[in-house]
Amino acid sequence: MSNARTVLVIGGGAAGNAVTVLLRRAGLGVDLIEAKDDWNATAGSGITLQGNALRVLRELGVWEQVETSGYGFGSVGITAPDGTVLHVQDDIRSGGDDLPATVGMQRPQLQRILIDAVRASGAQVRLGVRVTALDQDGDGVSARFTDGTEGRYDLVIAADGLGSTTRAAIGITAKPEPTGMAIWRIAAPRPAAVERTDLAYGGPAFIAGYCPTSETTLYAYVVEANRNRASIPPTSYADEMRRLASAYGGNWPEITEHITDPAQVNYTWFDRMLVEDSWHRGRVVLIGDAAHCCPPTLAQGAALSLEDAWVLARMLSASDTWDDALLQAYYERRIARVRPVVDASVQIGQWQLDGVRDADVPGLMGRTMTMLRELP
Repeated sequence: MSNARTVLVIGGGAAGNAVTVLLRRAGLGVDLIEAKDDWNATAGSGITLQGNALRVLRELGVWEQVETSGYGFGSVGITAPDGTVLHVQDDIRSGGDDLPATVGMQRPQLQRILIDAVRASGAQVRLGVRVTALDQDGDGVSARFTDGTEGRYDLVIAADGLGSTTRAAIGITAKPEPTGMAIWRIAAPRPAAVERTDLAYGGPAFIAGYCPTSETTLYAYVVEANRNRASIPPTSYADEMRRLASAYGGNWPEITEHITDPAQVNYTWFDRMLVEDSWHRGRVVLIGDAAHCCPPTLAQGAALSLEDAWVLARMLSASDTWDDALLQAYYERRIARVRPVVDASVQIGQWQLDGVRDADVPGLMGRTMTMLRELP
């Protein structure tokens, strides 16, 4: 395969950053554009990275930084709303026995690690830039950008997230759909007793949980039925989250006292989307949240996106021919893995919405995570 081939990556989140690093390592020319001027370097509170995500981060060469910056643990606790621990279950090491089951991280810290890896790869990066047009022919794609420049590429990888404009521009009509739940999140100091994720089911929220993200920090979240966003002024976000969180015991009182600044609270609806049949049109291919998204009930959103990047980069690097057959093979390989995770994530939430008391949530989680031990 000629190293002269060039790729445009649209979007500098986890998927876009990862695929850029991997393609540059294979000797390909990569331009990465990101709409946000700050490369999303400060957005978000925390992220739960399970073993299959850690496996890809190790392939990217950033595992040591992730290990040092995050907080690794190997179990999950189930508690009553008052904080009583009902059960502690060892997590499945979906990345293999040589990696932790789970690492919690501050999301901005993970993004900064990936940004540094992209910079070090030698990729050409332009921030605050969007695509205005993609014109395809049999040999490649001509792109025009908001800064007035143009480029010619052998392939375009759309990693521009849940609201992907590229997805719509190439004629894929799938859109994210609300599942009926919403989540309140905040980063806060870590109580000394918090050494793993604990989940409380019941109380005023469907789920109340937290995940340690470093020796000194965690992120906490409560999940309720979604409400009209217009009915919740952003200035009330801290009050709303604190009202829900204050009903929980155990470590929650120490966490709740830090829910004071509405600007630090994030409110997001749960969405579900899965693009069917193919993830490409011609020489433009989707990865990550642009192709699929699931509610965070299994904490697999970033992991699936990172896996997409790893699989696509390996397939492109190993092939002399980039054609419909190759990109369809990428879709077929990924859909068999992504669909069960999306379906399981949605089902767990639906059981909560429906109040199904005998739902086999641990069993479904276990079966899904066991499947993820296999290479993507």
